[in-house]
Amino acid sequence: MVLLCCAIHADMVTPNPAFQPTPLARLNANAGRQTNEEAVTVDVLLVVDMQEGLLRGAPKHDLVAVVERINRLALRVRRSGGSIFFVQHAGPVADEFEPRSPGWHLLSAIKTEPGDRIVGKTLNDPFFNTSLQSDLAELRVDRVLVAGWATDLCVDATIRSAAALGFKVVAVADCHTVSDRPHLSASIVIHHHHWVWANLLARHPVSIIREAEVQVVDVD
Repeated sequence: MVLLCCAIHADMVTPNPAFQPTPLARLNANAGRQTNEEAVTVDVLLVVDMQEGLLRGAPKHDLVAVVERINRLALRVRRSGGSIFFVQHAGPVADEFEPRSPGWHLLSAIKTEPGDRIVGKTLNDPFFNTSLQSDLAELRVDRVLVAGWATDLCVDATIRSAAALGFKVVAVADCHTVSDRPHLSASIVIHHHHWVWANLLARHPVSIIREAEVQVVDVD
């Protein structure tokens, strides 16, 4: 069965007790779109649904290496003055991702820092009924870098929404994962979505860049 990941409003989920997000002020409903007049400030890395629950079920493609690359990229973004947002799916009662259940917590192999932020969600799209759009608007980001699981569900929804909202989006090519599907292997799913994302109609074309080739904006 395909797991439909993902988002709840940030006020509806208690953060992982080992990881306290930094609160951000709410902006008005029009916040979240970039304009040419806004100052470029930081890169933001969105890490989607990298939670213990994904370890159940079919193996995830290249998972150990994906986690290592996410950790490396997150470290570069932090050092440059950028921000890390962990998108954390919250499922219904008895779901593998039920809040505060073992599967809901971030993967133990994912490295976090006190200044990182969490956005909870219940649908695939982490922008729906959450603070993410206004949080990004407050930071006035240069680019949104996207990583996580699953390529064809929540990662795809995140990239499409961010692009539609006018953000410059980078799909980090080797920092997202998925299981084999009944009709396609995981590697083909990933390859296909790279083509789709690169061809989305958006204010800024989506870039597909490997982790080692991502040049992080330094705010200093």
